[in-house]
Amino acid sequence: MHRMRPIRLLAVLMALVALIVPVSQQAAADDPIFLDWPSLLPGLVDEYQPSSANDCVAGRPHCVDATIREMERRFRALGPACDHNAVFALAYLRTTQTYKWARDQSGFFADTPWVNHEDAVFAKYYFEAYDNWAGGARGQVPQAWLIAFDAAAARQVNGSGDLLLGMNAHVNRDLPITLAAVGMATPDGQSRKPDHDQVDRFLNTVLQPLLEELAARFDSSIIHIETPYGVGYTGLFQTLAVWREQAWRNAQLLAAATTPAARALALQEIETSAATQALAIKTANSYVPPVTTSASRDTYCAARNGYPPPRSYAFGTPSAY
Repeated sequence: MHRMRPIRLLAVLMALVALIVPVSQQAAADDPIFLDWPSLLPGLVDEYQPSSANDCVAGRPHCVDATIREMERRFRALGPACDHNAVFALAYLRTTQTYKWARDQSGFFADTPWVNHEDAVFAKYYFEAYDNWAGGARGQVPQAWLIAFDAAAARQVNGSGDLLLGMNAHVNRDLPITLAAVGMATPDGQSRKPDHDQVDRFLNTVLQPLLEELAARFDSSIIHIETPYGVGYTGLFQTLAVWREQAWRNAQLLAAATTPAARALALQEIETSAATQALAIKTANSYVPPVTTSASRDTYCAARNGYPPPRSYAFGTPSAY
């Protein structure tokens, strides 16, 4: 008896597998390779390197999926407990899910891999700040984040305060540092500002359903959020747009610092400005015990935090958890 040639043998084996494996499993084989956030961290550097073997450093699409899974994991630990840190955690998750939707629209960004990389580095700063705070390494937590996390843990501010404190720390503190680190110009010297500004377009789509979801699940007063630029969705968007423009300008100053002393000064100005803004937000949104406390909000959340979002987002209607 002659031996079956290797190529023919392989074909026979593949045919047998096709008969045995259910259709659903065959479809799953076409799904992207699973990547979890911890597996990407060891090689995650802030500088954008398109040829890197690390999916996040190179800005490959899988990185955004891994970032979203990590955000979902973290939110699931906070939401059911009605932890006040859940407000910003959910806001960041929904924003990133909407970013993925926007990214997949043809022509939305000029350099999508660069924005994918920025998205990962930006998230890393939030994850690290929260993990250091939760682990007791308070000296490693930026002051704006320390104010935000402490206020949430002590249940000192209303839901609007928790949202604004998180946004302030992430946009006014983390974003300029992220932008300066990932690189604000293309290899041929073109500014990446147009892609930075495109983010405002999808933020404009996410904020209304986000406020409605946060109000439905965690604190009904969030729908009436007050900002220096107005009340509700419109005021929040204008606030974010102003903060993001300032973040770009602060990043330019940081990137232009040519000496360690100049860089240290630029960083300190960013830290101080964000912390000052955080204190103002905390003051404007604090409960005043015993007249006002978080008791009614916490009771409301305990009964409703598992509710599904009341309005669809651009990317669809997600599950509660």
